[in-house]
Amino acid sequence: MSTTNSFPPQVFTSLKELLGMERLSQYFSMVARKQKVKSILGGRHQSKLRGRGLDFEEVRHYVKGDDIRNIDWKVTARTKETHTRVFSEEKEKPALIVVDQSKSMFFGSQNRTKSVVAAELAAVAAFRVLKQGDRVGGVVFADNGIDIIQPKRDRRNILRFLEKVVSRNHELIDSKPANIEDALKETTAKIRNIVTHDYLVVVISDFRRYDAAVIRFISQIAQHNDVVLVKIVDPLEKEIPEMKFVAGDSETQVTVDGKSSKIREKFKTGFESDYLDFQAQMSKHRIPLFSIDTLNSVEEQLKDIFKRNRK
Repeated sequence: MSTTNSFPPQVFTSLKELLGMERLSQYFSMVARKQKVKSILGGRHQSKLRGRGLDFEEVRHYVKGDDIRNIDWKVTARTKETHTRVFSEEKEKPALIVVDQSKSMFFGSQNRTKSVVAAELAAVAAFRVLKQGDRVGGVVFADNGIDIIQPKRDRRNILRFLEKVVSRNHELIDSKPANIEDALKETTAKIRNIVTHDYLVVVISDFRRYDAAVIRFISQIAQHNDVVLVKIVDPLEKEIPEMKFVAGDSETQVTVDGKSSKIREKFKTGFESDYLDFQAQMSKHRIPLFSIDTLNSVEEQLKDIFKRNRK
């Protein structure tokens, strides 16, 4: 077996690097509590109750069946119409973080591999959920196996999850692409056994080999759960350099004429078209999708994403 020790940290991750990602979890919230504008999900899992001693949500017109103890008499007197105060209860939101460590992720043209970036994001998400007081678990999807960490409200559980991520990440140096259809079917079946309803499911992948059946599965999960998709992208997948070069894998090599503006434009529009189509499919099911690239730091990209989200 090959060793990963001789490679720079941009190619393979380590447990030390992933534990260091905890500091980034302060920048955002994967679920909405009081600061909805900083949440990707915008408060979808909060339930409005007619209770007392809960977080105040809003004042609205009184409707038959509302608890009269919650009537806001000041607003009622001012508007001459009966208004009631509505409160929200924060439900537990267990999370499952699905991170792709299959062969297509073992690619990076400039700074880091997609697999390293995916591992970093999985760590950030796991620590964020734990800080919010919810249970968190994970699924590590690889060509030669699947690791399941059941959701728990325990820091040691995150440690086990990240150890599995690092192990699968280092296996990429020797792994061979598996039958992706069978592997994905097995993965989705295992996820279905864990996720029931009111879960947060975060899927981190390049989504290069996901077929219609997997997309359908994601949309089904989103019917009773909150789903967030993070697409990992390398700059070379979006835009080829203006030069002739040889590209290939372990079986095939091809010469690409990057000097041709026609080829470069077709390459770029093809990527953008695929991404927008995928995004449109997910929008139909109210599933947020955003991309993170391998060139810029995860920290700066997350800050930028949530800055735009606030606007």
